[in-house]
Amino acid sequence: MTDFALVVGESRVRLWNLDARERIRRQLKQAGDVQLLQRPEDLQGLPPQANVLILRADYLFEVRTLTAMMEHPDTALMHVRLKRPAGAYVRATLAPRTGEILAAEAASLDNGSGKGDAALPEGVTPISVDALGAFDHQLRKAKAPLLEPVSEQTKRALEGQLYGSSYKGITDLVTKFVWPRPARLGVRLCARMGLTPNAVTTIGFLLMVGACYLFAQGQFALGLAAGWLMTYLDTVDGKLARVTIQSSRVGHLFDHGMDLIHPPFWYVYWGTALAAYQPIWGLELTDLYWLIIVGYILGRVVEALFHLLGDASIFSWRPFDAYFRLVTARRNPCMILLTLSLLVGRPDWGLLSVALWTAATTAIMLVRLTQGLISRVRRGRLQSWLADPESAAARHSSAYRMFSGTQSAYAAD
Repeated sequence: MTDFALVVGESRVRLWNLDARERIRRQLKQAGDVQLLQRPEDLQGLPPQANVLILRADYLFEVRTLTAMMEHPDTALMHVRLKRPAGAYVRATLAPRTGEILAAEAASLDNGSGKGDAALPEGVTPISVDALGAFDHQLRKAKAPLLEPVSEQTKRALEGQLYGSSYKGITDLVTKFVWPRPARLGVRLCARMGLTPNAVTTIGFLLMVGACYLFAQGQFALGLAAGWLMTYLDTVDGKLARVTIQSSRVGHLFDHGMDLIHPPFWYVYWGTALAAYQPIWGLELTDLYWLIIVGYILGRVVEALFHLLGDASIFSWRPFDAYFRLVTARRNPCMILLTLSLLVGRPDWGLLSVALWTAATTAIMLVRLTQGLISRVRRGRLQSWLADPESAAARHSSAYRMFSGTQSAYAAD
């Protein structure tokens, strides 16, 4: 049955150039089959078996905060520090009174910052974000869902929270260590200009095609410049989509489809410009192409198959896999190899290193798939080591600090 939602209170603060009610409207659209009500009076006459999500406009949520709330009927989500309700998910019969309480809290001059717990209707249980689960499978990180009061004084910090929350915890070393701050500036500029994520992806697509052409012409330096700018925009568009709640199926397919297909083309076009290539270790150019293309495709297939073994990706199963993801032969690590080879004046070494590294990392992935399959048969469905944050922090403290989130993405710009 369709759920209903109501936003109470107001907030004049715009985060990433988006006002509170529009942000929640977009979040609800992504959260699923939720019908947004326009007025508190609309709570009257709802079907008794219906459930209602009531949210304060002066609090900041993530989409996963809302989806997790809807797995806990007849609860009020409390802010731990303020001890005040930010939202609730209740049956229709409890919705009018719960809505009144939340609206009164939102209307208070001190933004509900007084001491003590709000008096909730009988039958509504208070919970905190810790009860909603911390592990985010999509972004491969372990952070509690976002819930913070909004004010002008905290605007910049909250924008940082949104940006940091949009960032993967487990990813390649360039995306994790190099792009967080530069990409944040790019996201801020795009948000101010009103650029959509799909517009940014389109610019990246043109750069990707341009890099193919430049590599084929032997213009390796210019091709690398276009390629690196494309990889930067590939980080910007995804984060822009998340902080402005503009993710779409078309945009997702466009962005991820491009990411999936183009890397081998770059390497092959790079090779076609090596007119004076001499076999290295007996490996002809065609041998390198085969190693790259077969290794790349096989690696992607292995990654897809691993998802069938449980609730962990091949890079989030164990701490080793998270470290391995930093350098596995995906586009950015391979771009580092090509760049280094050009700096030493041996672009042929770049292609050779990409081919060998692709073959080596794919072989490791095959081993991990085999080990995962054995573990699945013996112990049941696989789970990520980050699925239990307390255990992960205690047993793998260094890895947890690095991969539970990308900390530099939260740093102020």
